[in-house]
Amino acid sequence: MEDKKVSNDRIKILKFKLESLLDITLSINANLPTEVLLSKYESILRENLGIGKILIFKRSGTWECLMNGGFPKQMETIDVERRLMGFDDITYVSADMGFEAVDIIVPVFNNNEPVAYLFIGDIEEEGEGMSPVLKHLNFIQTISSIIIVAIENIRLQKESLRQEAMKKELELAARMQKMLIPDNRRMPKNPDIIVNGFYFPHYEVGGDYYDCLRLSDRRTGFCIADVSGKGISAAILMSNFQASLRALLTSEIDLEQLIHKLNAIVVANAAGEKFITFFVARYDNKTKVLEYINAAHNPPVLYNTISGDIIHIQASCVGIGMLDEIPVVKKSEITIKGFNKIVCYTDGLSELKGDDGEDIGTKEIIKFISNKDPLDQNIQSMIKHLGIPDTNPYLFDDVSVIVAELR
Repeated sequence: MEDKKVSNDRIKILKFKLESLLDITLSINANLPTEVLLSKYESILRENLGIGKILIFKRSGTWECLMNGGFPKQMETIDVERRLMGFDDITYVSADMGFEAVDIIVPVFNNNEPVAYLFIGDIEEEGEGMSPVLKHLNFIQTISSIIIVAIENIRLQKESLRQEAMKKELELAARMQKMLIPDNRRMPKNPDIIVNGFYFPHYEVGGDYYDCLRLSDRRTGFCIADVSGKGISAAILMSNFQASLRALLTSEIDLEQLIHKLNAIVVANAAGEKFITFFVARYDNKTKVLEYINAAHNPPVLYNTISGDIIHIQASCVGIGMLDEIPVVKKSEITIKGFNKIVCYTDGLSELKGDDGEDIGTKEIIKFISNKDPLDQNIQSMIKHLGIPDTNPYLFDDVSVIVAELR
């Protein structure tokens, strides 16, 4: 009679385990949310197996407390890397281990890597019709592994969907940002001034920007700018800057006044967290005067094809947004004589490494423009020589170039 009772108990236990595994598996296949899976799991352990306390640490890049049922709140802050990574098998906890109210530690592995640790405490030695919990530890470890892996897969799926949505948003942002960069076909192409540009964002969106505006029949403005930092925040600030510049830059505005106005806008929008290096120039094809201000930007290179003289247009004031008020802004002028070439660029170009491992600076620019060939042809040859964007291993930033032939 006793043997028959034992046999019935074993059948009952086996049926319980199979039904529990089936229920969990069907729930996973039904794509039920994490909260529902955890609720079912907790019910199996607490209500059916008589476990009073459950605490789970799960790894998702970093370790986190996935569930705490009954343990003190401070237990959730245990340093898993330091205190638990040594547990490779189910372990009965003794008082000297320092785990308050923990009776058993159950590690959970996936592909031979620890993915979770289960704390069990306050065990009822006998449940209704059930054997002691200690006899079910392998089952507990198995069902815990199934649950943990399922929850991690749910997380990864959500992360994948989130990244896909973000990728689409970035692709849209990249298309919109490229619309801010003027098309070479719409840039000035006349006997007095020919303007071309090259734009390559290292990420989908970036903080580089250049522009060229026909201000009047005789005046043309062009500029280049670079926001500190990269990514979406830089791109947003730059789009705002572009709108402000286009509204403010006119044929008549004093360039010094333009800088002060732009500085006030950037300070208000960036709250001191970002700044913009900026070079702006305005060319009068009647007087042949090029007036400009360099606000902490990389020095543009001006090459006179007649004399062979090369000028680096150095900064004359701090960057836009560096200070609430720019104390000194100095405009400069150059009278253009004959055929001149000016190349404006961002540091994504000048900080590329040469064969000697040093920044190329303006060496490549000077080498390729020191002739009387068309400037656009010079720049295309230089870009190809530098392997931009496909073959240069040192390309870690946005690269933008705007060039102008002045006569």
